[in-house]
Amino acid sequence: MFELKPDYEQSKTRIDAFWECELIDRPVVQFFLAKPVDKCIPVPVSNHTTLAARWLDAEFQAEQALAELSNQEFLGDSMPVAFPNLGPEVFSAFYGCPLVFGDYGTSWSEPILLEWDQADALRLDWENPYLEKLLEMTDALLEIGRGKFITGMPDWHAGGDCVAAMRNPQTLAVDMIDSVDEVKRLLNRVETDYFQIYDHFYHKLRGAGQPISTWLPLVCDAKYYIPSNDFSIMISTAMFEDVFLPGLIRECQFLDRSIYHLDGPGALRHLDAILSIAELDALQFVPGAGREGYHKWVQVYRKTQTMGKAIEVFCTFQEIDAVTETLDPHGVYLNVSGVPSRDAAEAMLKRLESWGCGHIHPLVRAEGNAHG
Repeated sequence: MFELKPDYEQSKTRIDAFWECELIDRPVVQFFLAKPVDKCIPVPVSNHTTLAARWLDAEFQAEQALAELSNQEFLGDSMPVAFPNLGPEVFSAFYGCPLVFGDYGTSWSEPILLEWDQADALRLDWENPYLEKLLEMTDALLEIGRGKFITGMPDWHAGGDCVAAMRNPQTLAVDMIDSVDEVKRLLNRVETDYFQIYDHFYHKLRGAGQPISTWLPLVCDAKYYIPSNDFSIMISTAMFEDVFLPGLIRECQFLDRSIYHLDGPGALRHLDAILSIAELDALQFVPGAGREGYHKWVQVYRKTQTMGKAIEVFCTFQEIDAVTETLDPHGVYLNVSGVPSRDAAEAMLKRLESWGCGHIHPLVRAEGNAHG
């Protein structure tokens, strides 16, 4: 189906099982592995006069994506995904927030909601130049990647993160005490807009024969995405559950497959609330730079499994044995860093097949004990 991923269907079958906390032969495993230098093709070099010009050059971005993906090995369940990217705060730009483009994948928006009496004037603009640019970039990726790689969805940070970008996160933290009703009203409007935007891109991609994917390169033939609320690190569990949890529940109900992006140890106080969402399929916990180390967070992974959710596990190549000794492989998606070579990757995959084959699903084991 995709030239850069000839075993796509086999990997998709594993990912389908992951969503169900089931297992085909081994867990889902993704990792970066570059091709040997002599098999790589040149990556286009930017000659743009400004950073914004480089970001907004749809043809250049598509050519760069093709070259970068072509220079990688997609072993295991690694997926060749390119998505139109204008940064994580682009959704707020659809309402008029200016975007500032930095170097190497960094952009941010500037707040425009200075007073709450301006909120009613904020409207999603379907002719916004950034929205039109994302559609242009999607078309460019679909064209250059036809039969080669997967074109994914942009990075949507709607909901609370969009409101925080409009208002400024520090100001919004005060609003959670002083203006909570206004926050809720704006959240409801942003949610409605987000579902419409999502559907627009969903039908565009599915109409072009693409699975649904994005910056977190799982795949699904139905509606898949990554609910999140990075702003939640600034507020209490009571505030989170009152103001933001209802919208996250509705988002998971809107989606067919969902994996929540929980960003940073400070957000772990919301873990119980997030895992309580019946419609949520999985969790991605990102500890953040300087806090890496599988052993530090194994209890988060175990708790997530105990609650019946699938889990993305970040670990190094050297930590694979620690993972297999402490987790059940059902519903595990391993994101492995530091894989040194193709031979090492293939040995790792065989090791993980042994792990998968050696485990009975805990529910099956419990039933067997009950009848034994």
